[in-house]
Amino acid sequence: MEKDGLVGLRAPNERPAELADSRRRDPSLPVKDTGWSSRIKQRYPILQKRQGKALVITILLLPLLGLLGLLVLRHGGYSSSATGVGGGGGNGQNAITDDTYFYGLSEPVYPSPTMTGLGSWAESLTKAGDMVKNMTVEEKVSLTTGTGAPNGCSGSIPAITRLGFPGLCLSDAGNGLRATDFVSGWPSGIHVGASWNRNLTRQRAVNMGGEFRTKGVNVALGPVVGPVGRVVRGGRIWEGFAVDPYLCGALAYETVSGIQSTGVITSTKHFIGNEQETNRVPGGGVEAVSSNIDDKTMHELYLWPFQDAVLAGSGNIMCSYQRVNNSYGCSNSKTQNGLLKTELGFQGFVVSDWGAMHSGVATALAGMDMVMPSSDMWGDKLTSAVSNGSVSEARLDDMATRIIASWYQMKQDQDFPDPGVGMPSDLTKPHRIVDARDVSSKRILLDGAAEGHVLVKNINNALPLNKPRMLSLYGYSARNPEQWNYNSSGGVPAWTFGGESAYFGKDISVGFAGEEAESPSQIAPNGTIVSGGGSGAATPAHIRSPYDALNSRAYGDDTALFWDFYFSNPYVAAASDACIVLVNAFASEGYDRPGSLHDDYTDGLIKHVADSCNNTIVVFQNAGVRLVDQFVDHPNVTALIFAHLPGQESGEALVSLLYGDTNPSGKLPYTVAHNESDYDHLLGPDLPEGIFENFPQSNFTEGVYIDYRHFDARNITPRYEFGFGLSYTTFNYSNLQIEKNNTADTSRYPTGPVVVGGQADLWDIIATVTADIQNTGDVDGAEVAQLYVGIPDAPARQLRGFEKPFINVTQSTTVTFALNRRDLSVWDVVAQKWLLQSGSYSVYVGSSSRDLPLRGTLSL
Repeated sequence: MEKDGLVGLRAPNERPAELADSRRRDPSLPVKDTGWSSRIKQRYPILQKRQGKALVITILLLPLLGLLGLLVLRHGGYSSSATGVGGGGGNGQNAITDDTYFYGLSEPVYPSPTMTGLGSWAESLTKAGDMVKNMTVEEKVSLTTGTGAPNGCSGSIPAITRLGFPGLCLSDAGNGLRATDFVSGWPSGIHVGASWNRNLTRQRAVNMGGEFRTKGVNVALGPVVGPVGRVVRGGRIWEGFAVDPYLCGALAYETVSGIQSTGVITSTKHFIGNEQETNRVPGGGVEAVSSNIDDKTMHELYLWPFQDAVLAGSGNIMCSYQRVNNSYGCSNSKTQNGLLKTELGFQGFVVSDWGAMHSGVATALAGMDMVMPSSDMWGDKLTSAVSNGSVSEARLDDMATRIIASWYQMKQDQDFPDPGVGMPSDLTKPHRIVDARDVSSKRILLDGAAEGHVLVKNINNALPLNKPRMLSLYGYSARNPEQWNYNSSGGVPAWTFGGESAYFGKDISVGFAGEEAESPSQIAPNGTIVSGGGSGAATPAHIRSPYDALNSRAYGDDTALFWDFYFSNPYVAAASDACIVLVNAFASEGYDRPGSLHDDYTDGLIKHVADSCNNTIVVFQNAGVRLVDQFVDHPNVTALIFAHLPGQESGEALVSLLYGDTNPSGKLPYTVAHNESDYDHLLGPDLPEGIFENFPQSNFTEGVYIDYRHFDARNITPRYEFGFGLSYTTFNYSNLQIEKNNTADTSRYPTGPVVVGGQADLWDIIATVTADIQNTGDVDGAEVAQLYVGIPDAPARQLRGFEKPFINVTQSTTVTFALNRRDLSVWDVVAQKWLLQSGSYSVYVGSSSRDLPLRGTLSL
C-alpha cells in the first residue's frame, strides 16, 4: 500500500502496510530465507552452491594481517543501525508504531503514464507494441519478474522463445563489470568526477560498455547519480561523480550516451534521494529511512542529474531502497509516475533495486515496471491481480512495452550476444572464457586513472621527482592485496565485493549483510584499493599497484628503493630524497563510513614518517572526503595527492604524475573542510530516534545548500574548496565576455512540449560566456576552467559550466560556455515549472569555486 493516500489500491490480500511481505500477509506460509545469505545468493549466482554465511565465521578468525596498531581503528559506539539493520530509539511507549501516521505526505500521481514514443523512441514503441500484442498475460508478466538463470548475471529475465525474445541479463555496475573474469577495472565514479573531462568520460563509457556487450549483459547497472553526496560520510559517494548536480549530470550524460552507443542499456540509479546507507532497508522492526525532500530542492538538486541521464536516452532507471517523503521509492507514485514518466518524459522502464519492492499492486500502479531479483508479490500474484482487475491489463501492457522497447531502442535484436554468454555461474569450475577486454582500452584506462588524481599541496619543488638516488615507501595501500581471486574456501568470495583489501572483505560482506554489530574499519589495511566495496566494486583481471610501478621506475632510474608496509612506526631513512606514504580511506555499500573523516592510525603513520623525512609525499586513495588537518601543515609534508579510486592502472598513473610524465589536471568534486563540525548536520547519516525510532526520518531542511553551497552560505573557509587542484604549471584568466542571445525566448516559463528529458525549450541557449586562458608556466598541461552563476534568490554561486583544454607553454586558448534556460532558472513550486527571472545574474569564471578572477553580469 502506498503512503500517498490511496488506501483502496491494494490487492485483496494486502494489509495496509507498504512493506508487507508474504509472511506478514499470510503467517501460515512457510518461512523463506529472506536474510543476507539468500539475498546475496540471488544477486550473485556463483554463490548458489556455496555456504554463503560461512564467511562471517571464517573471517572473524583471520589475523589482523600483521599490521600493528590497527585495532585503534575500531571505534566504539557505532550503532548496528549503521549497517542497515535498523535499531536505535529509546522512546518506547511514545514511539510511532503504525505507518498510517505518514499517509498523505507523498503526493499521489495516478495513473501511471503509458509510453508515448517520444523522439527517437517512436519506432521502438511500434515494434514493441507489435510484439506485446502477441503475448499472453503470463508472458507479459514474465518480462516484469526476475528469475534464476544458468549464468552469473546479477539478474535475469526469461526468454520468450516463440516470439524471438532471448531474455535479458542485468549486471553490476557503473564502474565496470563485476564478479566475472577477463574484464577491466575502470576508474570509479568519484575518480571520473575528479577528472572533469567530458571526452574522457565518454571514451571510458564506450569501452566499458563494449565489455558488458561482449559478456552478453543487456543492462549495465549504472551510472550512479544518487547519492549525490548530501551525507559526507555516505558509504556510496564514491560510486557517483560529484557532490554537485551540474557536474554529476554532465558526466552522467556522457556515460549514458557512451555505454548505450554500444547497444547496452544503462540503468541510472538510485531514484531518488538515496543519500545514506544507514537504515536504507527495513530490518529489526525498523522501516527504511525516509528522505523528506521539498519540491524545490528535489528539482534543483536531486532530480537534476537524473534529468540529464533521461535527456541522454537512458533506457532504464533503478528505483531506490529508502522511502521518499515516507513512501517507499519503488512504490512512490509522485517520483515515478509524476517526476520521471510525466515531467521528464521518460520512455524506458523502471527496475527495482534488488529486494526494494515491498508491495505488489501498489508498486505496479505507482510506476515500477520490473522487479529484481525475483518476488513472490509479482509473478503469479501479478497475473492474478490483472485477472481480478486490481491491476489493469493496460498497465501490464505498458510495463512489457517499455521493457521490449528499450531492447529494440538499443538494437539488441540485431546481433547482440546471448544473455550472459560470458558470465559463468561458477568461476571455480572449468568454463568457456569470454575475454571482454580490448587493447584500445589500455590508453583510456591509464589516462582516466591519471586525470582523476588531484594534487592539492606541492611545496619546495617536491614534485615532480627527477631520478631520486634513494626513495622510501611506506603505508598499507602501496602494494597489491595478499589475495585476489574468487576462491572463497566455502564462504562468500571477498573478490565479489571488491574487498580483498578490507580484511579479506570482512567489512564489505558483513556491512552488505547488515549482520555484524562491530564497527567497520575506516581503511582497507590489506593493500591498494582500486574501487570501494559492494555491488559497485570493480573486479579487474589484474592490478598494477603503486609499489609495482614505483619498483619498476626505480629499476630504470637506478634508484635505491626502501620500503616498510608492515610497522605502524617504521624505520625512516633520513637520507631519502623523498619518502612516499601511500594510505587510503575506504567506503562500501551497506554502511556509512564510521567515526570521523580521519583516523588516528593513518595520521600517526604520516606524522611519524614526516618527523624524520624532510620531503614526505602523501598519497591518499580515498573513497570520499578525507580530512588532513592533523598532518598537512607539518613542515616536512611537502606534497599531498588525493588519488581517489583509479581502477586497475592505479600504480602506473601515479608514477606518471609523480615523475612529471603527466601533468596533474584533476580537481576536487567535493569540498574538504578543516574540521568535521564545518559540515554541520550533513556530516553523518540520520538515525532512528525519539518517536521516530521505528520510522527513521531524514529531513533535507538544508535544501540545496550542501557541499560548497553550504560553505559559501555559512562563510566557512574550507581547507580545499570544490573544484580545487594544482598543476605543475600556472594559468592566467582574462577577457571575460558575456553575450546574451537576443533571439532567445526569455519569458518566465518554458512553453515547449515535453520531450525526452523535459520541456524542449529548457535546452534553449540564453547566453554565451567566453574567457581566455594562457599557460604562463614551464610545462604543457590541461586546465579545468569553471563557470559559476549567481542566480537571483538562489545560492551565491552554482556551477553552470566547465571546459578542460590542453594548453602548451606560452599558448592561449578561448573557452566557451553555453547557458541554457534550465541553467539560469529556479523551480517555481506554485507554477510547477522552471522560472527564468528578470534581473541581474552574477557570472564568475576561474579555476575553482573560490578562485574566480573573472567576474561579470548578465542582465535578463
